[in-house]
Amino acid sequence: MIIAGTPVTGTGPQIRGFDPAAGQQLDPVYRYGDANDVQAAAAAAAEAFPVYRATTAEARARFLDDIAARLEAAGEGLIARAVAESGLPQPRITGELGRTTGQLRLFAEVLREGSWNGARIDTAQPDRTPVPRPDVRQRFIPLGPVAVFSASNFPLAFSVAGGDTASALAAGCPVVVKGHDAHPGTSEIVARAVTAAVADAGLPPGTFSLLFGTGPGLGTALVSDPRIKAVGFTGSRGGGLALAAAAAARPEPIPVYAEMSSINPVFLLPGALGGRGAELGRAFIGSLTLGSGQFCTNPGLIVAVDGPGLDAFVAAARAALAAAPATAMLTPVIAGNYAAGVQKLAARAELVGRGEPGGETTCHAALFTTDAQTFLASDDLQAEVFGSSSLIVRCADTAEMQAVARGIEGQLTATVHADESDHDVARELLPLLELKAGRVLFDGWPTGVEVCHAMVHGGPFPATSDSRTTSVGSRAIERFLRPVAYQNVPKALLPSAVADGNPDGLWRRVDGVLVSPAEGP
Repeated sequence: MIIAGTPVTGTGPQIRGFDPAAGQQLDPVYRYGDANDVQAAAAAAAEAFPVYRATTAEARARFLDDIAARLEAAGEGLIARAVAESGLPQPRITGELGRTTGQLRLFAEVLREGSWNGARIDTAQPDRTPVPRPDVRQRFIPLGPVAVFSASNFPLAFSVAGGDTASALAAGCPVVVKGHDAHPGTSEIVARAVTAAVADAGLPPGTFSLLFGTGPGLGTALVSDPRIKAVGFTGSRGGGLALAAAAAARPEPIPVYAEMSSINPVFLLPGALGGRGAELGRAFIGSLTLGSGQFCTNPGLIVAVDGPGLDAFVAAARAALAAAPATAMLTPVIAGNYAAGVQKLAARAELVGRGEPGGETTCHAALFTTDAQTFLASDDLQAEVFGSSSLIVRCADTAEMQAVARGIEGQLTATVHADESDHDVARELLPLLELKAGRVLFDGWPTGVEVCHAMVHGGPFPATSDSRTTSVGSRAIERFLRPVAYQNVPKALLPSAVADGNPDGLWRRVDGVLVSPAEGP
């Protein structure tokens, strides 16, 4: 572990990285931390907060750029360790490293652009009747130290220096990361790069720490520490709800931004299905089996009207699935949970086909089918199975497709495949999907989340614990900020973001009108 710049070996149980492709444990040995380590990291973060929040946006931007450069410099060794600990192919990890450094640089750009400040000025109106209006100004400030929980399936992009960490650091919040047991070596390499960037920038060492430990033990202790002011989490529904409960039970409850569970429904409309059912079936299997189905956006549900078009889709999907090789899953525990989830589906739905069989720690892809009424009556059929498993729901007509859309839980994504002849049906379906998903996409597949300003990676419960937010894209910074209004504050004391003369050169909303830096005031 690294606590406020100092390497620390825990006193708890031993853990090792595990190579799922080779089926063997990796050196070195790591050890869990305990409550004392949580207290040390949280205390250091609290001590660092006043200094770190006072840094300029440009200073934080340079800090994020430096982290990105250090991760790139660690590239060959970092990629090799992440491949070994995840079983994921090198091109995938290489791309993920690029995404991770891209996220860091995106938030550096956000800081330099400045609109994250949310600067607003309502000028005084002393002559207004019957009551004069005071001078009121508003900006966003950071919440405080943030606890970040690394995900199992993205050892870089949703881990130690991933999106949650990047956005929290950009906001001006120190970060305490709970590393994931699935990739401790990768976590240490990244944490050392971040720690070096902290030191080089002259920031307080408590700006960043890395801990290892169990979720119910160390994780709950971290969320419960009064110095932690917000939580970023990517993982299971059970884990996310446990942290949310711990955060809500505090004397001072704090927000938990948890990405948890999604089956990412895909709606195949009749025109598209009739014209390209077989093509869609083959493309669907490519998305389903990508990364052994260990994405939070793999398509776990297909919804379509029964008929020849769907038959062609199923036939093509079955053939493509049969040729899909068994691939390593991230950990033996994940592989075991996947096998149990497939067994539950097999007890409640009809098997369409399986991929090539493999060993106990591999993903043996599976596809099932059922009718709409059976699906809507079963909570188990809506449950996420983390891995390459999906369920086809055969509907009697488009009205039943809409009933399925109304009946599903909240999702990260909802996909529609539609030809021009389907636009009337799609027009009725789209408002239903807006209420169910954070991202609605047409004529594509949900795997692959673009890191950009407009992206939403979130959604209604249980996809996330707060559907108003996103964990990917530039708006992720908003989770770790809060607004403060300054009323009749002496001009000499105003923060620069809302000061007269606009010293930071920001776009600001003045008396309700968006004003450019060139226009003043």
